[in-house]
Amino acid sequence: MKKFMMILALGFVLLLAACAGGESTAGEGDSNTGSGNGSKSEEKGGKQTVTFWHSMGGAGQEALNSIVEDFNSSQDEIQVNAEYQGTYDESLTKFNAVAGTDSAPTMIQTFEIGTMSMINSGNIKPIQELVDADGYDMSGLEENIINYYSLDGKFYSMPFNSSTPVMYYNKDAFTAAGLDPETPPATYEEVEAAGKAIVKSNPEMKGFALQAYGWLWEQLLANQGALLLNNDNGRSDTPTEIGWTEEEGKSIFEWVKRMVDDGTFANYGTNGDNMVAGFLAGDVAMFLQSSASARDVIDNAPFEVGIAFLPHPENKDREGVVIGGASLWMIDGKPEAETNAAWEFMKYLQTPEVQAKWHVGTGYFAINPDAYEEQLVKDAHEEKPQLRVTVEQLQATKSSFATQGALMDMLPQGRKVMETALESVYNGGSVDEAYKTAVDQFNKAIEQANKARAK
Repeated sequence: MKKFMMILALGFVLLLAACAGGESTAGEGDSNTGSGNGSKSEEKGGKQTVTFWHSMGGAGQEALNSIVEDFNSSQDEIQVNAEYQGTYDESLTKFNAVAGTDSAPTMIQTFEIGTMSMINSGNIKPIQELVDADGYDMSGLEENIINYYSLDGKFYSMPFNSSTPVMYYNKDAFTAAGLDPETPPATYEEVEAAGKAIVKSNPEMKGFALQAYGWLWEQLLANQGALLLNNDNGRSDTPTEIGWTEEEGKSIFEWVKRMVDDGTFANYGTNGDNMVAGFLAGDVAMFLQSSASARDVIDNAPFEVGIAFLPHPENKDREGVVIGGASLWMIDGKPEAETNAAWEFMKYLQTPEVQAKWHVGTGYFAINPDAYEEQLVKDAHEEKPQLRVTVEQLQATKSSFATQGALMDMLPQGRKVMETALESVYNGGSVDEAYKTAVDQFNKAIEQANKARAK
């Protein structure tokens, strides 16, 4: 029966794939509003066409398509064509192949660690130019979102789908193990203790799972107040090496290693789909994943799901989380009318009504906190209070360079380095060796990026 449930759960996850595998691998899906043939600036049916490349799959794609349709039907001057381009990495690769040509889109959704790559590409129009020309007020956005996307007081892109990681847990499993389901673990050590109690009460269930995903490792680092890169996470000057200490960086590896040795850790490697499916099937009681998965997990688990803040080492204060997700970039070189039409759509996406629909339909934050006052959100939070926890964690985050997030164009490569190191530990490898190799490779990636920029 357990195997059958696992197959059903995996099938469900693969079907929806709502931001599966974390923020860098948006779920698969085909947009029903475009075909990916690039931007056309001519008017169609009297409307100015805007081509919008995105990477939303599953519930995110459904919610986005609905919002685009609402916008298109709300006026008769602009037609936005939302075209799914695969994962963030895949979309960025496609964009780089057509950048500077007529086939480039009007606007593109790019993940947060692609920020410096987009700026350095020379192919974008900073939205600050449109903000200034329009006299538009960006100060109403969520403070921690502004902290990430505002560089020296200047916005290069429009924040859109923002999320942070949270801990999902099986309340029924907690109750069966004699744990308080309303008091989830807050520290690494409490997660370990809960995992042992769960495995003792149900030997077929593991206590905890952590996808080998660089984004989650970065978040666990920031929650300790640690920097990913030196020079204030690349915000005061170009980074030259890692920013964390050995104690901070190694603590995450050692935490996992203890659970591997105790037999309470569920190893799903880099596969986020399998991890969520394992949770839904009752094979693991706790896991970390993006808050953007909240709605799907809550709605489809055959047990009561709890959501808790990201854990931290007991000898460190909880500092908070870094904004994940993506923002919208205006592509340079398009006709003024096309750019202005895309700008109208970007502003529409920021409205409280639209952000309320987006938050409730997906689990992403509302970038405009006024959305939380909308009745739609109040009703959803009453019905699913877990959604409120994700917002509370963001708003409780302490503002610092650590939680502001890192900026450098080698960050995607850095994430892969940490994923390899985590997998090594998951499979019984030495923490010291995995950590040393990761640090050496991370620093090498920083060095190579700086050399490439200097040419």
